[in-house]
Amino acid sequence: MSHLKKLVSRALLISTLSLSSGALTAAPDLSNTPLNDGKLTEDELAVILVTAQQQLIRLTERATEEYEPKLKDSQPNMPEAWMLMKDGETVKRISIGEQGAEVPASARIYMYRAAIKAIARGGEINAAAILYTGKLNEQSDTEVLVIEHEHRLGVSANNVVAYDLKGGDLVWSEPVSQKKPFEWFYDEKSRKNVSASGSN
Repeated sequence: MSHLKKLVSRALLISTLSLSSGALTAAPDLSNTPLNDGKLTEDELAVILVTAQQQLIRLTERATEEYEPKLKDSQPNMPEAWMLMKDGETVKRISIGEQGAEVPASARIYMYRAAIKAIARGGEINAAAILYTGKLNEQSDTEVLVIEHEHRLGVSANNVVAYDLKGGDLVWSEPVSQKKPFEWFYDEKSRKNVSASGSN
């Protein structure tokens, strides 16, 4: 396993464990998804989070394995996306077609988000991830890889990993997890409607 895959897997373990260490409300938005009937125990929540964690690790390992060589070539790094199918095993790359090849990287990210949302609403996938590169901030020259991911069981985050290319080898920093809105699988409006209809 590459160093990047190890780092990202560890970041996913830590971020998911931090969700399960508290009460049910520690898992963002899970209480408002159709998965929750208001009766989830902490043990049930732990099982849900372990399942999501294992599937996200499978997805991100495959995605980073395929994306990592692009960081070494001289071409500009364009965003790419992958999805984990409903079987929890199969990982496929997401294609946005020829129209995606003509747009800048920032627009391509929005196209992938829209494509993932459409696929997720069809109920065919369990998780998805978009990988893209950029600068740490406007004042920095530090390059970072961003892994934006979401699982239908209520787990979502951005893992940001700084990297440098030295002598043809990638040198990675420790990943930092950032909160990401949970939006690909359920809309905020539909979650509120589910919650409201369940209280009648």
